[in-house]
Amino acid sequence: MKKALITGSSGLIGSEAVTFLDERGWEVHGIDNNMRRDFFGPDGDTTWNLKRLGSVTRHFTHHNMDIRDRDAILETVKQQRPSLIIHCAAQPSHDLAKDRPFDDFEVNAVGTLNLLEATRQYCPEAPFIFMSTNKVYGDAPNEKPLAELDTRYDYKLPEDFDGIDESCRIDASLHSLFGVSKLAADILVQEYGRYFNIPTVCFRGGCLTGSKHSGAELHGFLASRPVCERGAHLPHIRLQR
Repeated sequence: MKKALITGSSGLIGSEAVTFLDERGWEVHGIDNNMRRDFFGPDGDTTWNLKRLGSVTRHFTHHNMDIRDRDAILETVKQQRPSLIIHCAAQPSHDLAKDRPFDDFEVNAVGTLNLLEATRQYCPEAPFIFMSTNKVYGDAPNEKPLAELDTRYDYKLPEDFDGIDESCRIDASLHSLFGVSKLAADILVQEYGRYFNIPTVCFRGGCLTGSKHSGAELHGFLASRPVCERGAHLPHIRLQR
């Protein structure tokens, strides 16, 4: 049986990944310590989603673990040696990052480094999927010219219609502290892919939501937006090998 390790497994994207792989016969190990409750209060609590996973999955094992705990992460990856790693755990709030900058950077950047190093040591052949963010570009995309249409604004240049080229610069730009910590993690994922020949990928999504989202006030309109069962917006991809 193929084995996957998913961080943030009780969250929106992580839990969807758990059920997707479990339905296809994978053994899935999830890492999650309900840090969202600490970050966002009762509205961010993911206990309900963990209970749901326990009732709908067949081959899922939950590990109550903080990705900042380097020894625990190294030991878990060493024991499980997964053939796939999906890293969804994060501190996801711009506003919270300015109030808790150490927690933000340690979760987003250092936690990612812990997972990458564990992967390098014990399962370097395993694809490493990282849920990054479009905030790694900062506000540089705002410099793109827009055209005012009857009901909306759209990009003016035809080459931007299907999305902004991901070679968009990332320096000399305002990111937010959250964007900086995710950018550090994003570049680490790329570098481990190139330097150690690990198959890595960064998904740079934005405004992700869905029915498994424990939305909170800090998420703005996403906290109250009605969503369908499979309502998450899919991000674009950067592959590294």
